[in-house]
Amino acid sequence: MSTSLESRFVDAQGLRLHVRWRPGADTAPAVLFLHGWLDHSHSFDGVIEHVPAHWRLALLDFRGMGQSAHAPPEAHYQSGDHLLDMEAALDGLGLGKAHLVGHSLGGIIALTYAAVRPERVLGLSLIESMGPTGGPPEVAVERLRGFLNDSRRPPNRKRYPDVASAAARLRENNPSLPEAAALHLAEHGTEPYEGGVAFTFDSRHRRRFAQGYDEAQWLALQAALTCPVQLIRGQEGLWPDAPKLDRRVLALRTLVAPPQMIPGGHHVHMEQPAEVARALADFIR
Repeated sequence: MSTSLESRFVDAQGLRLHVRWRPGADTAPAVLFLHGWLDHSHSFDGVIEHVPAHWRLALLDFRGMGQSAHAPPEAHYQSGDHLLDMEAALDGLGLGKAHLVGHSLGGIIALTYAAVRPERVLGLSLIESMGPTGGPPEVAVERLRGFLNDSRRPPNRKRYPDVASAAARLRENNPSLPEAAALHLAEHGTEPYEGGVAFTFDSRHRRRFAQGYDEAQWLALQAALTCPVQLIRGQEGLWPDAPKLDRRVLALRTLVAPPQMIPGGHHVHMEQPAEVARALADFIR
């Protein structure tokens, strides 16, 4: 079967979301891929070249990212919105159940969804994703203050002279990102703008959330998981400090094995796509 995917659009309570889809037999595993913050579905392009050819593949662009629509001017992005995005993708593609593969933010959303919709999740693969950094309860006031302050800042969409310059900016923010991977993200994540290019993501995604999970809430979500879970980690990736990491790993009661360590950084799935695909194929049956 071809690795090419067709574009589909699904409705998330009036918001038009983009999903790339490769259909297959009803008996084949259905796998929904969820990208990281400010990324898009093309971050998984290298991985899907190596996964089994019979899998049904769905790659979602979260609202305000990739080719999905932006929230209306009066709205704010919150983490719960992405749960609606996931459910819209599954419903729109007619998938009652699926395996979830999430990188970074995508993994946080995937785990949250698996906790609250266990009947729809067959397995959970988390790539460089061990939960949010919401902090202790006492930071709630400062978070809300930051949310209000950010809401007063007008969106700032930055122009870059060309795609290569946009890719260089990505590497400034994430030095471990290889040049080829940054260029791939920029090629699929920019559009013409004022004589140059700009990223397609909504700049309002850079505003702080009004609410976030504290550690107790996050551990409660992890404890609610019933599906098998695997962790894939880049050896030079971004993970919590050792005590928090140990606590969260121990709280994953359905973890099938210790975290798999693969050479690479936070975007290890773009640096080592064949290795990541092999880990997924060993896990998803």
